[in-house]
Amino acid sequence: MKRRIIMSMLAGATLLASTFLTAAPAQSADVPPEFSTTDWHDPLTAVPPVPKPSGTSCQVTLAEAQFRDFTPYTGAYTPPDGCGDRWSKVVLRMDGTVKGRQFDRLGYVRLGGVEIFRTSTPQPSPDGIEWSVEKDVTRYSDTFRSAQDVEMLIENVVDGTYTGIIDVKVTLTFYAAEKTSTPATAPDQILTLAADSTLTAPRNSERIVAEVYATGSGGGCEEYWYLTVPDSAPYSCQADGGPYREVQVTVDGQLAGIAAPFPTVWTGGWSNPFLWYVVPGPRAFDIKPIEYDLTPFAGLLNDGRPHRVEVSVVGVPEGQTGWSTPVNVLVWQDAKSAHVSGKLTAHRTAELTNSSTYTPGSQHRVDTEGGHRLTVAGYVDTSHGRVTTTVSRSLANTSVHRWTEGETVDGLDARWTDDESVTVDGRGPARTTRTERTYTMDGTTTIGAGDRLRTVLSLGDRASVVAFQGGRRLAWSRLDDTYAGDATYTTNVPRDQRHAVGTTSERYRLQGTGGCYDRALTTVQGVLTEDRRSC
Repeated sequence: MKRRIIMSMLAGATLLASTFLTAAPAQSADVPPEFSTTDWHDPLTAVPPVPKPSGTSCQVTLAEAQFRDFTPYTGAYTPPDGCGDRWSKVVLRMDGTVKGRQFDRLGYVRLGGVEIFRTSTPQPSPDGIEWSVEKDVTRYSDTFRSAQDVEMLIENVVDGTYTGIIDVKVTLTFYAAEKTSTPATAPDQILTLAADSTLTAPRNSERIVAEVYATGSGGGCEEYWYLTVPDSAPYSCQADGGPYREVQVTVDGQLAGIAAPFPTVWTGGWSNPFLWYVVPGPRAFDIKPIEYDLTPFAGLLNDGRPHRVEVSVVGVPEGQTGWSTPVNVLVWQDAKSAHVSGKLTAHRTAELTNSSTYTPGSQHRVDTEGGHRLTVAGYVDTSHGRVTTTVSRSLANTSVHRWTEGETVDGLDARWTDDESVTVDGRGPARTTRTERTYTMDGTTTIGAGDRLRTVLSLGDRASVVAFQGGRRLAWSRLDDTYAGDATYTTNVPRDQRHAVGTTSERYRLQGTGGCYDRALTTVQGVLTEDRRSC
């Protein structure tokens, strides 16, 4: 029963501090005894705003559109006048409005085929909501320097039942590099894959990074892949190997990168939209790409020929749709060399482990353990000497999934780790950057007497980054973005009879070399009751 509810609510979803939603002060009015059936606080999140330099700025509108169906918005982009062609920062902003009844929807913005933004939407109130998202897109500066075709789509359905038309405006603001600010360090080129998944890199590439906007979505079980179970278990979403997922990149068939996908929960997730009306889960409105350092393969990719670069998701049942994996390739070039030669010198991969064990009983149980390790190394001979890059990545996933017959009780306690070390050894002492990522999900949905559905859920997005050179720490940062929610409502009745209650909260903490940021939000029955800032 619970899974059927999830399928219904998510059927329409087709989807360090760089994103924020405009925040209003916490309300002082008395909290209502239950959610309003017509209105609640506009969506917001605790992540910090994008820092912006002072001085001259120019704004360009990329898109103004209303999305009612699956028709993309198309337009043309022209670089800004008055801010030069080297910028200290470029910031994308999307402002949206929607009212009525609507599911959460997945969307993207592309310039010249380069995906610069991927997002999902909140679910609206009958009276309507407004929200805003910002993202630092300075890394795409090379794409912004020339005229480009614009494509934007938020896939939507508007009919007699689902009435919410999504109205958005997307802008880019360019901050000129002036005496008080220097041009940002950005890739020299942003490339996309050809239709046959091939890449032809510049022959003088000295650093190559692929980014993949990987999202499990599309209305099927892969929207909540973390809840799938082996075929032997009696559950409504099955996958041969259970819930372990891994996003892999290959170069000419050879494994080049591995990563754990982020377990995004959309704003209809876990059967309970009342968890997300005001505060979304981490990353739901700014879907960050997975990054893979492919520099060890630069010697191979620099031969002037097309090479096949492919992305796949381990664990998806054969023939199952639901994953989107668009790819951008960021390239830094050696301006003093026409051709940078090199070689892949090491490629070590451990066997992928994936075990999901089903235990029957009055409460069914699946225990999952999975993981993988990969190390690659290679060098490039640049105009400033030989540079060797070594990339090591280690993934692990553990989860316990319990549910009762009919899925009236359904719970998951899961943890993912994705640890990466990149060492660059050239002139001077070697520099190593270590990144440790941890994602957590712990929740239970219960359907009790009178069809009262209750979901208690916590989510965590944590990362620690440390850079060393010559044994000395150069920089560090620590991120902890934690969401918690508890919401109850009556199912299978009209909206005005749901009698929903719920409390949600988010705390976003970021500490490091650059300072400290700490913000906490709390909502009760859709009313913002706390907006506290520290540091």
